[in-house]
Amino acid sequence: MPSSLSHPQRLVAIGASAGGIEALLPLFEALGGREDLSFLVVLHIPAHTPTHLDQVLAKATPLRVSQARDGEPIRAGHVYVPPADRHLMVEGERLRLSRGPKECRMRPAVDVLFRSLAISAGPRAIGLVLSGMLDDGTAGLWAIKDRGGVTLVQDPGEAMYPSMPESALRHVEADLIAPVQVLAAELTRLAGLACGKPGKAELRGLELENEIAGGGNALEGGVMKLGKQSQYTCPDCHGVLVQIEEGSHVRFRCHTGHAFSTMTLLAEINESIDNGLWDAIRALEERLLLLRQVAQLARQDNPSHAQQLGHQVRDVERAVKTLRKLVLEPELFGHAAEQ
Repeated sequence: MPSSLSHPQRLVAIGASAGGIEALLPLFEALGGREDLSFLVVLHIPAHTPTHLDQVLAKATPLRVSQARDGEPIRAGHVYVPPADRHLMVEGERLRLSRGPKECRMRPAVDVLFRSLAISAGPRAIGLVLSGMLDDGTAGLWAIKDRGGVTLVQDPGEAMYPSMPESALRHVEADLIAPVQVLAAELTRLAGLACGKPGKAELRGLELENEIAGGGNALEGGVMKLGKQSQYTCPDCHGVLVQIEEGSHVRFRCHTGHAFSTMTLLAEINESIDNGLWDAIRALEERLLLLRQVAQLARQDNPSHAQQLGHQVRDVERAVKTLRKLVLEPELFGHAAEQ
């Protein structure tokens, strides 16, 4: 049995988010015991919650399923999932776990896995994007395609949440778009075929971003040379964002390493606005409470001052009402970041 990347078996990287379990289970059930393939699965999970994805998938496949361990060799007939709050990466013939900067607001992130696999496996890499919100996986799938790997995407019409598949299809020429049952059959077919030739993609940028995901110093590594300086700042650290363009796909990375697609950047900005408005409401309501108290104390010994304070109270009440109406208005935020 092949036991590492030095053997010709293909490696399948699968990325999913919301609705991912509903796609992963029938996929692995249809695959059966593919002892000639290795699978690496990233499903978006909260950083503070231990993952049970390995236990869930183990019920759907006879293959061995386990949480990845840093530095362990990649073996055929095995399914690897990352622990919570760690990127899953491929480094040569082994797995690597990293707490590098979040990408698309996630750790683990699909793009990190796909990109590292593109670098290490080239034409032996297979990238598969399943159901999920926003667009993590698009940039990584682009890298796999550029390096001569195979790109597969779940039919958005079947996906419980079609945003991730739709984004991938807008920017990457997928080799197959299909329901999970057909995708499983295609993986079986590909396992028996020889790999294609390596792509001619420029590796410098991929390797730099891979190094950043592994915990490298983005600024020292030359992240500011990956693209032109944008007019936006990083929502996480407020550093300068550079704009990276890959065909029609545009994304951003800051000098500390955080990375965003256009949709995840918009989602972060929306969240920042939402938090800012609630902070303003809280501060105004505290001022309102204090003004009312001071006005009450002034009524007996300084009625004119109490009257002035009353005017201020009404002004603050109007401001709070306006802000509350604004923050509760669905159209202000819409669903642009989810399309």
